Amino acid sequence: MLGNSHFYNRTIRKVVVAFGTMFNDIVLKRYTADGTESKESWKVPLSYGAKEKYLTRITSDPTLTKSVQTVVPRISFDLTGMSYDSSRKQLSTLQNFSANTNTAIRTQYVPVPYNFEFSVSIFVRNQEDGTQILEQILPFFTPDFNVTVDFISQMDQHYDMPVILDSVTPSVEYEGDNTTTRLIIWDLTFTAKGYIWPPVKESKYIRQANTNLYIETASRTSQKVYVDYANGAGYFDDEETIFVTTNTNGDTRDITGDLAYFSNSNTGIIVVNNLNKLIEANDIIVGATSNASYNVSSVDSEPLKTVIIITTPDPTSANAEDDFGFTETITEWPFT
Repeated sequence: MLGNSHFYNRTIRKVVVAFGTMFNDIVLKRYTADGTESKESWKVPLSYGAKEKYLTRITSDPTLTKSVQTVVPRISFDLTGMSYDSSRKQLSTLQNFSANTNTAIRTQYVPVPYNFEFSVSIFVRNQEDGTQILEQILPFFTPDFNVTVDFISQMDQHYDMPVILDSVTPSVEYEGDNTTTRLIIWDLTFTAKGYIWPPVKESKYIRQANTNLYIETASRTSQKVYVDYANGAGYFDDEETIFVTTNTNGDTRDITGDLAYFSNSNTGIIVVNNLNKLIEANDIIVGATSNASYNVSSVDSEPLKTVIIITTPDPTSANAEDDFGFTETITEWPFT
């Protein structure tokens, strides 16, 4: 979808499994009449499926040989619904990162929050069995209980999923008339605050970060211009004052500034600081002390780069999970 290759994180399946795991080790014991000694003990079966499915299975008896006592106590649970939870939404541009190899790193955008609605049904023959099972569940929900889930093993990140107990409701079912055995059902509803994860992508490490600082053309008092070097005269002195009295058309310009850089080569580059106004093409630049003179053939209309900062890890072979520092190479204007 949306140009992404196939992916399947098994998110919903993991939510269901994590929820069911909370109830898979409940033990029921039967005691002697005085309640001091256990005479029977067994693990309560747990199954996934709707309440109606297991109610039909328990109460049906096509061979006329099965009784309720042989199939209960039993617990069933079912995922009954999902809804988007806007209260837990994070900034969509945030990403998680995880090192993969020495040359690549895994990235994944933050998950989408969803509430998963679950129903749990406890089937028992007598009240004592039902309350004993309930007392092994209810004390842990106050009203929520956190389950730690490894949702995305590729990213090596574990999340706490709050599971909230919403309600507890008892009911009684009968197989037939008043002479038959009753079936007691406890219905519990839960909300699991989980997530749906987007695909995991892989990209290379960033081994170098470049930062460029500029002065915008419209507001700068410094400028980079290009001159007709072949037809110019002389060499500018370092940091001497320059002025532009006229241009090649004879127009008065009255520009002053300080020389910051002169290429002294056939490239014909001049950089000037502290200008009272910007130089234009066809202006004649003259040095106040050197009397060097050059005609401006063109001006740099783009922002003037003033500083280049290159940041690299130290050592350069460091991986994402290694201890490493940084080295910075700073090149300042006007030599850019």
